[in-house]
Amino acid sequence: MLKDFRNVSGTSRSGFGQFPIHLLRCLNYYSISKKYLIEGRGGGQYSAKSLAAVLTAAVEKAGIKKPVTPHWLRHSYATHLHEGGTDIRYIQELLGHQSSKTTEIYTHVSNREIREIRSPIEDMDIKI
Repeated sequence: MLKDFRNVSGTSRSGFGQFPIHLLRCLNYYSISKKYLIEGRGGGQYSAKSLAAVLTAAVEKAGIKKPVTPHWLRHSYATHLHEGGTDIRYIQELLGHQSSKTTEIYTHVSNREIREIRSPIEDMDIKI
């Protein structure tokens, strides 16, 4: 299910986000009773710095040694969508990019994709 997240981050970024259907009731509850899905202590918008701190704590608790940032999560999400076959135009819309050039950074080639390329010769019935 897609949820319209336009202008919820307090930044110029807007777009849609995928939200698991089984969490829809929670989302609807928070959408009705709160202005923000995740609110800060005073009920206002959670700051980017606070979200980064929560993510850092979760990464440490999980024992992940690589650096992780909220933006890297966004990048990983888009990369997995692309590698899974999602058209780049849909990814552009989900991420709220105005220009397809911005979204094209997710079109880098993965090793898995290279291994899956077949030569046209492999499809020919040639006996040697």
